[in-house]
Amino acid sequence: MKQDSAETIALQALAWLAGHDDLLPVFLGASGASEADLRERATEPEFLGAVLDFLMMDDSWVVEFCDVQGLSYETPMMARVALPGAEQINWT
Repeated sequence: MKQDSAETIALQALAWLAGHDDLLPVFLGASGASEADLRERATEPEFLGAVLDFLMMDDSWVVEFCDVQGLSYETPMMARVALPGAEQINWT
């Protein structure tokens, strides 16, 4: 997946989160972001990666998001890999 497609999917995930009054405060608390940050940082690939990281914390969120968007359940993970910060760390 190319980065621009991954950013589009992450923006869709951000919009999905913003539409969930129960999840948005959890994301804000976990990320340390404010509602103003959502608007200001929505174009930053690193921030969008954090959105996908949060989404993928719960399988039920992934399923609901993907069902709403008509995406395969693997799509958020594939998008995450295409954004900065998803590099795997090898400790050996």
